[in-house]
Amino acid sequence: MVFNRSSLQYYMDLVFQMARADLRTEAARGYLGVLWWIIEPILYMGAFYIVFAHVYQRGDENYVVFLLSGLIAWKWFHSSVIVGSNSLMVNANLMNQVYIPKIVFPLTTVVVNTLKFLIIVSIFVLFLQFGHGKASWSWFYLPIIIFIQLLLIVAVTSFFSAIVPFLPDFRGILENVLLMIFFLSGIFFDINRIPPNFQKYLLLNPMAILITSFRDVLLKGDMPNWESLLVVVLISVSVLLGANFLFRKFDRIYPKIIY
Repeated sequence: MVFNRSSLQYYMDLVFQMARADLRTEAARGYLGVLWWIIEPILYMGAFYIVFAHVYQRGDENYVVFLLSGLIAWKWFHSSVIVGSNSLMVNANLMNQVYIPKIVFPLTTVVVNTLKFLIIVSIFVLFLQFGHGKASWSWFYLPIIIFIQLLLIVAVTSFFSAIVPFLPDFRGILENVLLMIFFLSGIFFDINRIPPNFQKYLLLNPMAILITSFRDVLLKGDMPNWESLLVVVLISVSVLLGANFLFRKFDRIYPKIIY
């Protein structure tokens, strides 16, 4: 599959049109509409905060912003990967009716979840600014970190969406793997306080690097670790190339094996 400039523009327009249609459908599905995009992650994060900050009484007075910063980044990653990995299966009927490059489906999921993430992270930044007065010059690095996580999400979501049609049961395995990664990403604890000999293993997890970077920039007013972020970029590009290879190789096969 070869893309020239005009076809690439066409397919990108298609991704955004499909994403907009999904958002409209989702917004019209309930009485709360768009408000649910804000309420749902707040309830999600609030539940974890109540359990860990009050029931188990872990953390200090700043634990709420520490916890929320990790949960916001994780929620974006988790939602995109879980939903996006099943995107080809969900769109089986459409694939059999008209030809669409298969990578369009996971990309549509990523665009939808990225919009929701941007709404939540904007609210969180305002909360930090007016509730805690933590504004810092380091916040200018936030768009770079967001872009790097977006690249990782696109890569991982695309890769898993490319293999799930061949291994449908892998979705169950993926959920358990993500649960393990969730607890190893430093959402509930500061990785920098872990002994160095164990810390280096935790930082093999790209999400641990990204969550730490979010906190360095937003909460500590520091620069992120650029070397670690470069590793995330290299991993993301490698995984994305693998996903692109699978999509190109099995482009015409997917409609035949998905029912």
